[in-house]
Amino acid sequence: MHRILIVIAAGGSAALLLGALGFQYIGQMAPCDLCYMQRYPHAAAVAIGLVALFLPWALLAYLGAAAALTTAAIGAYHTGVERGWWEGPSTCTSGPVGNLSADQLMEQIMSAPLVRCDEVPWELLDLSMASWNAIASVALALIWIAAGNHARKQG
Repeated sequence: MHRILIVIAAGGSAALLLGALGFQYIGQMAPCDLCYMQRYPHAAAVAIGLVALFLPWALLAYLGAAAALTTAAIGAYHTGVERGWWEGPSTCTSGPVGNLSADQLMEQIMSAPLVRCDEVPWELLDLSMASWNAIASVALALIWIAAGNHARKQG
C-alpha cells in the first residue's frame, strides 16, 4: 500500500513539475525566481519517490513530505507577494557574464525578459499557479505522510 501512495505522491510532484514546464515552453510564460524555487522541491520529491520504491523506509516518505511542504511554503510566500501582502525578493538573475565584453553584457541585460514575482500571468478561480501549487503540495505532503505511516507500521 505504501508503494502506491509513494507513486501517487511522487507522480503528483512530477505532474506539477511537468505542468510548470508546459506553461513555460508551450504557453510561453517565463517563470520568475520564486517560480523556479518552487520547482526544486518537486524534483527532489520525484527523486525521493524513485528511491523509496526500492527502499521501503518510512524516513524516505517523510523526506518526500518535507519536500512537498517546502514547495507549498514557497508557493504560499509567492502568493503573498502576488497579492501584495508582503514584498518579494529584490534579486534578479542573468546568464554567465565572466567572458563578456561591456557591449555583450549590455546586450544581455537589455534582451533579458523581466519577469516580476508580484504579477500573476495566469489564474484559475482567482488563484494563481503559485496558489494552486501550494494547495496541491499540501495534499501531496499528506499522501507522503500516509505512506510513511504505513511503511512504519509494516517495518
